[in-house]
Amino acid sequence: MTLPDAYRADVETLWDYHDMHHTIRPSDAAIGLGSHDLGVATFAAELYHRGIIPRIVFTGANAPTTVTRFPRGEAVHYREHTIELGVPDEAILVEPKATNTGQNIDLTRKLLADHGIAVQSAILISRPYQQRRAYSTAKKLWPELEIICASRPLPLNEYIESIGDVHRVMSMLVGDTQRIIVYPERGFAIPQDMPEQVEAAYRRLVEAGFTSRLI
Repeated sequence: MTLPDAYRADVETLWDYHDMHHTIRPSDAAIGLGSHDLGVATFAAELYHRGIIPRIVFTGANAPTTVTRFPRGEAVHYREHTIELGVPDEAILVEPKATNTGQNIDLTRKLLADHGIAVQSAILISRPYQQRRAYSTAKKLWPELEIICASRPLPLNEYIESIGDVHRVMSMLVGDTQRIIVYPERGFAIPQDMPEQVEAAYRRLVEAGFTSRLI
């Protein structure tokens, strides 16, 4: 679970790049994006109890990497965890069908509209290294929504320990960085600036073999 020293600087560069460094403030809802990271639900519950948001939408079916961990679906397990943390069931909506970030946004928007809930602002909660991709996707598909990106505030080493697989975290960081480059070209997201040092760190990690999450 220890981050190898040979890759630490490059991993930290990508880690910081994907953090949007948004300031959390009261919003109409939190949207928790499904993944293998239960910290999304933990942080959503924290924001609810702090009075930052009045409702939570969890969105996500399963990816191949989450079927074993969350057999009833990511959003369903997030809801159950959040209820265990004291959030009332009536404050939670579940969107259980999305299998990618674009569907997370589109189906959440439809779900809120179907319930007659008007949302002008939302805190988009994701894995730490998914923030930038989530933002660029949401701005493409729901441009009028005021978006704050957030994640459970853990330092890199503690996050790796919470996931329990350093290679997985490194590969996911590399994969999300590639998507920042590729997805705008495919019409899935708005473009994002990528500093030269970030792209160089990404290239070195690809060359080092952290490629399991590339598309």
